[in-house]
Amino acid sequence: MKEKIIQTAGRKALGEFAPEFAHYNDDVLFGENWNNGDIDLKTRSLITVVALMAQGITDSSLKYHISNAKAHGVTQKEMAAAITHVAFYAGWPKAWAVFNLAKEIYNDDAPASGV
Repeated sequence: MKEKIIQTAGRKALGEFAPEFAHYNDDVLFGENWNNGDIDLKTRSLITVVALMAQGITDSSLKYHISNAKAHGVTQKEMAAAITHVAFYAGWPKAWAVFNLAKEIYNDDAPASGV
């Protein structure tokens, strides 16, 4: 049986302030999109990291998605290769920033957490 992604972060963080956004985050983005079986979770996780990197987003959301990628089987070698490849298209400074987060996550002995 395929792992089902369940997300509640939107409701926890914004449920009362922005309930519609929380719904889209938890039920549509993660509930429907992340559970679409057309792309496996490992690939979907790596695509997400690359998309955030390309936008220059290096906050806690990227850290979460790198950890999520690790939890879904993206190896350190695969992550490093993806970041290096995208650096030529998205920018060298962005790659440096993402490598700093990835090193922190992949050097952590604690198990990675999923979505």
